[in-house]
Amino acid sequence: MLNLEWYRIFLHTAKAGNLTKAAQELYITQPSVSYAIKQLEGQLGLKLFHRLSKGVELTAEGQALLGYVERSLTLLDAGEQRMDALKRLAAGELRIGASDSLMKHLLLGQLDEYRTLYPNVRIRLSHGKTPDLIERLKDGLTDCIIVPMPVDDPMLEIQPLSAIQDTFVVGDAYRSLSDKPLTGVEIASTPLLLLSQGSGTRRFLERWLAGQGVAVEADIELGSVDLLVEFARRGFGAAFVIRSFVASELEAGELFELRTAEPIPPRTIGIAVRRGMPLPLASSRFIDMLSPKQLMS
Repeated sequence: MLNLEWYRIFLHTAKAGNLTKAAQELYITQPSVSYAIKQLEGQLGLKLFHRLSKGVELTAEGQALLGYVERSLTLLDAGEQRMDALKRLAAGELRIGASDSLMKHLLLGQLDEYRTLYPNVRIRLSHGKTPDLIERLKDGLTDCIIVPMPVDDPMLEIQPLSAIQDTFVVGDAYRSLSDKPLTGVEIASTPLLLLSQGSGTRRFLERWLAGQGVAVEADIELGSVDLLVEFARRGFGAAFVIRSFVASELEAGELFELRTAEPIPPRTIGIAVRRGMPLPLASSRFIDMLSPKQLMS
């Protein structure tokens, strides 16, 4: 591969038709232009210019080379402009995955702010259960995912973002259950409205009740927290959800929280990336915005 600068000098000289004028355009000396042309001709083994009394003129070989150099340098200039746009976040993509409920309750505000700051960055969101999101991340289909911790996978690095507290909520039909703490057996005997099997929240509930010797059986199994809340409000049973997601409904008296004799331990939401893989700047900047303070507000 020949010196790229030689080709740039060749192009300016061909356009200017004069070594001195080319040197002025490039802010270098005329001998530097002459040296670069001689080096290029020597490496190619061809004369590229006729030397005239008032300047230079392309030879047939130089004319044949000119089109390739123009296209190549134009493409490289476009590449440099693209790199500059990516550096300034005037272009690029943010690829992030999370469950629908985490997107709605934890990410929407941050995504609004990010879009305002970087309107030309394309935001690509993907949703799913935690195992599916992890596989998508490992396959390189997303740059980062927001998932409940712990995530035990050597291919991933995960950073804690926010503490969350799960709870059971019911509508007015089961309001009397909120009068006293309920054992695991009493919880299990209540119609349960749960996220589908395989979700991080469902697995957490199963482990918590299994520790009390109780097996989980869902009466209604759904993939949407909003639907679980709606069914609970209508009196179909007790929905197991993240408490902050239903804070307004609890405050308004539309839902009622069930107390448990065995405290439900808090969980942590984290952001996972592929270990040892550099992040695109667009995704790295978004992660920087996701401070625990912002997410929990």
